[in-house]
Amino acid sequence: MPLADARVAVCGPASWNHLVLLDRLPEPVPHMQFALGDLHTLGGTSAGKVLHLADRGVDVTLHVLLGSDDDGRRVSASLDAAGVRVEAHPSERTERHTNLMTAAGERVSLYLATPSTASADAIGRIETALADVDIAVVDLSEVGATIVHRRLSGAEGAPIWTDLHDYDGAAEFHEPFVRAADVVFMNDDATDDPWSLMQNCLDRGPRLAVCTLGARGAIALAASGERASVDAVPVDVVDTNGAGDAFFAGFLAASLSGEDVSGCLAAGARQAVVALSSEHLHPVVAGGAVTSVLR
Repeated sequence: MPLADARVAVCGPASWNHLVLLDRLPEPVPHMQFALGDLHTLGGTSAGKVLHLADRGVDVTLHVLLGSDDDGRRVSASLDAAGVRVEAHPSERTERHTNLMTAAGERVSLYLATPSTASADAIGRIETALADVDIAVVDLSEVGATIVHRRLSGAEGAPIWTDLHDYDGAAEFHEPFVRAADVVFMNDDATDDPWSLMQNCLDRGPRLAVCTLGARGAIALAASGERASVDAVPVDVVDTNGAGDAFFAGFLAASLSGEDVSGCLAAGARQAVVALSSEHLHPVVAGGAVTSVLR
């Protein structure tokens, strides 16, 4: 279909994050370290996806739990400044992380706050919205788990694309996401054999699996047995946060435009550069309500 006619809904996390840049990740012993710099900015895997989908011209809406707190207002202001359409559903608090980062892209994420459980009314409204689009992106979250369990129980809706992140092929929480999905994404952080990991996923129902390999590019495996790969696009990395979400968005936008799997992988690799070249999830976030003190 023409990209301008495609509609996508994304359901999942948006957060207010504190990124702390270190020369090395902390050892598990009491000690003191000096930060190289820090940054307060928009975070969350679903926020990253909608920013990059909007950048590619996709008609996209984010469904997210946000509190009526300062962090929620910061998240909303950043997304509004980026021109992203948001349907905020009530939560007692807004998700918040501190991410300990190194220049090599290593990360330890500390969850400081997570959203409260969504009401039945909110779940119903999200589920209705996900049935009225061409693609439903359901990210890992408590709300997402409810949505995929309902889908497996017979609820109707658009084809689901999901991002399993550092999936090991066995995590119980991920299982319903794999079985409910049409397309699954993951990275190779938890496996030495990404082809087997992707086949493991395809054996439970998806038609396509995609695995990002960091600086080595990305690969894809279809249920038909077709394989494809792409090299990473050379880039001077500023920050690795959100690169996988940017890749996902580039791939999805290309798929909606009718590209084959190889073309979608290439589009994902190009879009990842946009995130890797910015200290934010997307450069457009720098124009929003962000305080940056990264040195």
